Amino acid sequence: MQKLLIFASGTKDGGGSGFGSLIKAARDGMLQAEIVGVVSNHENGGVRKIANENSVPFEHFEGQFTRAGYRKILKKYNPDFVALSGWLKLVLGLDPKTTINIHPGPLPEFGGAGMYGIHVQEAVLESYRRGETKEAGLTMHFVTEIYDEGPVIFRCAVPIMPGDSPKSLAKRVNEAEHKWQPIITNRVVTGEIAWDGKNPKSLKGYTEVSC
Repeated sequence: MQKLLIFASGTKDGGGSGFGSLIKAARDGMLQAEIVGVVSNHENGGVRKIANENSVPFEHFEGQFTRAGYRKILKKYNPDFVALSGWLKLVLGLDPKTTINIHPGPLPEFGGAGMYGIHVQEAVLESYRRGETKEAGLTMHFVTEIYDEGPVIFRCAVPIMPGDSPKSLAKRVNEAEHKWQPIITNRVVTGEIAWDGKNPKSLKGYTEVSC
């Protein structure tokens, strides 16, 4: 079975629900991987709480967020794959063939530094009200050393409802994340979705759905 290491920031007071959905999927057999650990930049936040409740090894990564820092963690856990699940730091030195991320908005339009969490939904709604965007969504992609620019492997369109606020929209996107992140992660660890780490045209297994 493939070994999966998860990076999840969460918050000082909570968060980590995406990480929790991956644990459940692995336990239920939907995700065919052994979760060997979870890494967070918050020492005692929501991610650690979920890790402790599920007996998953926890690693506090307080920085520096350098290639050397990331590679030290990888050497300790020796994973086959890495999943970023709400990890808010730039990733350096990880293998782009085996590292994936989930982003709570359509890419490339709503990606890049500073575009995370509720900020994404604020930007999506502003664009929608200007008539430039028709729907929200979530995106999963392989990870390179530039924020949100690796090859996209999965898109899920989430409709915008009349009267939506950033908070209400974020709730529906988050529900879609919990459903689809384990499914797409499993397709990566089983090789159904893959690329050579260099040429986006080598990508196989791209999926697009409506949520």
